[in-house]
This record gives sequence, C-alpha cells and structure tokens, in this order.
Amino acid sequence: MKRNWMIAAAGLALIAACGGPETPSDEALDETAASETEVTTPGMIEAGEGFQTRLQTALIEAEEGSTITLPAGTFAMTDGLSLDVDGVTITGAGQGETVLDFSGQRGSGEGLLVTADDVTLENFSIQETRGDGIKSKDADRIIYRDLTVEWLGEPDAENGAYGVYPVESSDVLVERVTVRGASDAGIYVGQSDNIIVRNSRAAYNVAGIEIENSTHAEVYGNDVTENAGGILVFDLPDLPVMGGNSTRIYDNDIYLNNTPNFAPPGNIVAGVPSGTGVIVMANDKVIVTGNRFDENQTVQVLITAYTEPFTDEDYNPLPRNITVSGNSYGEGGNNPQGLLGEFAPLLGGRMPPIVWDGVTRWDEEADADLNLAIEEGDNIAFVNMGLGSYPVDPAAASPSMERPDGDAFGELEPVKLAHAE
Repeated sequence: MKRNWMIAAAGLALIAACGGPETPSDEALDETAASETEVTTPGMIEAGEGFQTRLQTALIEAEEGSTITLPAGTFAMTDGLSLDVDGVTITGAGQGETVLDFSGQRGSGEGLLVTADDVTLENFSIQETRGDGIKSKDADRIIYRDLTVEWLGEPDAENGAYGVYPVESSDVLVERVTVRGASDAGIYVGQSDNIIVRNSRAAYNVAGIEIENSTHAEVYGNDVTENAGGILVFDLPDLPVMGGNSTRIYDNDIYLNNTPNFAPPGNIVAGVPSGTGVIVMANDKVIVTGNRFDENQTVQVLITAYTEPFTDEDYNPLPRNITVSGNSYGEGGNNPQGLLGEFAPLLGGRMPPIVWDGVTRWDEEADADLNLAIEEGDNIAFVNMGLGSYPVDPAAASPSMERPDGDAFGELEPVKLAHAE
C-alpha cells in the first residue's frame, strides 16, 4: 500500500542560506542530435611535434560534415581549443586511449569550446584544464559521447568549474560520459531545451549532474557517487533563460555522495550540504522516480525554495508540481550537514529520506498551491520543515513528520545498485 501526500501549499533555506512533464522521447532526441550532413573523408591528426597547432588548424579549416580523428596517446596541451564549424565530428581512439592533457595550460579558459551546431564529440579524454573541461554554447544538436573529463588527485577548489558544460542550446545528448573532480558540476546543462543525460558516471565533483534553468530534460541510467550533491535541478533568477520545467530523473544510482563540499566561496553550489542525493529547487514539473538511493548522509531528496534576494519580478522561487515516487532507499540521513544538521535533533537525530523546506509564501503573496506529491511506500518517512514564508527564520521551523506508526523511519531495505562499479 502506498500513501500519497498532496501538499496543496507549498526551499533554498535548507542548503545553508544560499499531469507530468512533456519530455522528449529517446528516439526523437537521438535523431535531432545527429547531423544529417554527408560526412567527408576523415582527417587524421598524426601524433608528433606540433600536435596542438595542427589540431587547432584542423578545427579552424574543417568543412561542414568532416571528421577529425585523434590518435591514441597522451598529448600535452598549453592552450585551449575551439571549434566554430557546423557538422563536425571529433573522435579519438577511446576514453583513456586518446588523452588531451591540459596540466600545462597557460590560460584559464576551457579545454575545448564549441560554438557550432550538429557537432559530435566522442572517444577521448580531457584532463586537468584550468577552466571548464568541454563547453558548448549556442550549439544545437550536440552529442557528448564516450568521453572522460577529469581532474586528478584530491578534490580541489582550484579545479575547473564544469566538466561537460552545454549551455543555451537545444537537442543536447550526453551519454556514456565520465566526469571527476569538477569544482562546480561534473555534468552541467544550463539554459537549454530537449536534453538527455544518460548512462554516465559523475564522481568526486561538488555536484554530480546539474540541470539548471532548462526545459524537457531526461536524466536516467547514471551512476552518481562520491559527490557533495548527487543530482541538482535548479531554476535561478536573473539569467538570460529562466522558467526551468519538465525534468524527469529516473533509474539512477545515487549513493555515497558524502564528499566535503569544495566549491569556491560564493558559488551557488557552495551551499549544497555534503551528503545530498537529489535537490529540486524552484523548478516546475519535476518527476523523481525509480531511482536507487543509499548512504547519502544528509538527505536522499530535498525539495526547496530559492531564498536569496533577487530583482526579477517574473521569477518564481518556489518548487511546483513535483512528484517523488517509486524510489528505493537504503541507509541515509544519519549524519546531516549544514542547516539540516541543526534541525536533526528535532527529528530524533537524523533526516528522513524526503525533506521539503515548507516555504509556501514569498513576500506578501498568499500561500501558493504548489502541488507536491510524495507517493512512496508506507515505510518511507517524509518531513515538512514548516519554514513558512520568506525571509526564512530557521528558529521558527515547525517540522511535521509523515510516517507510519511505530518506528520513525520504518524498516529501510538494502538497495541493490544496478550501475555501481
């Protein structure tokens, strides 16, 4: 038997002050993400002296529909690369086989910047960029496939902010990508539409996967572990594109996301408490279903408002039309960090799997009908922190627990992770 909590009045107070979505089918996005331009004879960039110069020259002189092939080996790069020609494929010998090593990069920009449509990036690795690993901007129908972007060693605030970073684009496909060590988000898609992030691995980043100010995103089949926060779905104010909505997060393994937050001070993700599985903040039409959560020390799922000051009168800081259903939960919430750690004594010392901050009012507006639906098994506890209206006063929290009779959290079942290595 399941319980359905419909919260008819709906937070980011809890990250330290700081009809379902109409999403695209896999087939439709796969078709639009691939260039239909006839591919010309591949151009192989040979290993040897002047590799970086010859590669950048090939990117500049590429014709639409051409393929640039990178050989196996590790190649020292001292400057970032850029591509602004439509319909180009860059392919290597495989992840870990073709490695572009930016540890000697002189500037602070991206390893690779793409500003063209119908581009495919596949089968190579990028390491140790000073800035973002791979960034694409205004690059529609782009494919990131079978790539690794990583910063080696211990997590470090000096690492680049984003590993894979498509922004202001439509028809984005990220698949079988591994990102490690980003000081903001490993896989970040921002201000974009029609997105798939699937079958990828995000580990040891501040945020594993982040969908921000975007629409119609599907995030599934991913292995998200050892980040500070696992998967974030945010809508932030004062950006060129706002109104994030219609994201589905499903069939992901989200576990052991307990790495200390190493984001530089002032970043929005610097407020994400270590040990968070999923955060939905100020977004609309988000479904979190069929995921496997385990050993996230602060909370498995957090639903929250954005509570920092903003000036845009059209921005809605409250989460709306959020559904959390059919997930499985192992241990977690037993060592909550940040503000949730301060609330934990009110709840017996630990957080239940699902937490809503309970912010329902902004300024003098009447309580909003937020339509939050928690549809989990009878043994899954859920808490409304009851923070009420902005400005948030943590001392005024009035938590109310929805839980079965008896044990406060029920008997949480061990979680079998499908994608964990």
